[in-house]
Amino acid sequence: MNTADRPAMLFYQANGFRVLSPGSHVLCAVSGEPVPLEALRYWSVDRQEAYANAALATRRLLGEG
Repeated sequence: MNTADRPAMLFYQANGFRVLSPGSHVLCAVSGEPVPLEALRYWSVDRQEAYANAALATRRLLGEG
């Protein structure tokens, strides 16, 4: 499996993220859908997890996801 086909491992920070293990995408913590790194806009620093969109991030924040 090459880097383009596997999820990346990231360290989420307040103003961005650091790539710990290369990959093309991350998986949304709520939906499980792949999110390309270039499209990643929503994550939790405290939970160290990514979200596919604002609605899913809000669901998780409210404890619904």
